[in-house]
Amino acid sequence: MRALQITEHGGIDQLRMVDLPSRPLASGEVRIKVKAAALNFADLLVLKGTYQSIPPLPFIPGMEAAGKVIEVSDDADGVYVGDDVAAFINAGGYAEELVTHCSNIWQSPKGASASEAAAYPVAYGTSELALFDRAKLQEGETLMVHGAAGGVGLAAVQLGKAMGATVIATAGGSEKCALAKENGADHVIDYKNESIKKRVQKLVGKVDVVYDPVGGDTFNQSLRVINSLGRILLVGFASGDVPRIPANHLLVKNIDIQGYYWGDYIKYAPKKVTKSFERLNKLYQANKIKPHVSKTFPLEKTAEALEFLKSRQATGKVIITMD
Repeated sequence: MRALQITEHGGIDQLRMVDLPSRPLASGEVRIKVKAAALNFADLLVLKGTYQSIPPLPFIPGMEAAGKVIEVSDDADGVYVGDDVAAFINAGGYAEELVTHCSNIWQSPKGASASEAAAYPVAYGTSELALFDRAKLQEGETLMVHGAAGGVGLAAVQLGKAMGATVIATAGGSEKCALAKENGADHVIDYKNESIKKRVQKLVGKVDVVYDPVGGDTFNQSLRVINSLGRILLVGFASGDVPRIPANHLLVKNIDIQGYYWGDYIKYAPKKVTKSFERLNKLYQANKIKPHVSKTFPLEKTAEALEFLKSRQATGKVIITMD
């Protein structure tokens, strides 16, 4: 199989195309013929060696992939040759073939393309459990989604609408705001040109739930407009600024600040993740959610794809394909 591998940390320029032999399956593992893989900002940190979980060198990067199961071990429960699946793995996605444990894969939504399926696990898995399980978003509540043109942000916008919320999306620039609107946002705020706090106060007064993968000043403005008994989900810090949380605000406003890391659910609450994907597949079949793929690249142009992702020009997900 062809694969992109790194033998030392340093960045995108360390990627090398190699031909590797297929390895035999271990207990509980499956072999997938990969058709598409999704890029994540975490991949850039993995290449530098600065991510929280780094595979031993040499390794094949790539955390999300989709394709068809072509071999299963005897004890791989619930997975069969011919299944179309999506996988979330620690590494191995940038290759024509992937071997992983059966617990790391889920059935792709029926009718989804390989690119859509590859764009599915992190963005929709993260956002669905955040809103459904952590924040317990209710029909009729107001949800504000920051970074709404990114992968997890767009997923949160679509899911918020599917759950019956009024959705306010914040993004940088008119094109990204337009994309959020196309994906179901009731209101959009261009944070480059207007104050989030003032715009929210004018639109709805207060919000019930905030989905925040950005942090920094975005979080500070959210504190000013969160409703009594509201919930703020801390999903990440794309701004690079980890905010300090004033405990007195939590007390006097009766609000919750909820830390949320989807990876821990996979480790410690796998049944919740399985149920989440069952709900997601039903929403896909009902045409209430659809992954947005902004651009695709062939495997041999993965370095170019990562540079595109790094430039923050991308919306939704960036995909590499094996065909």
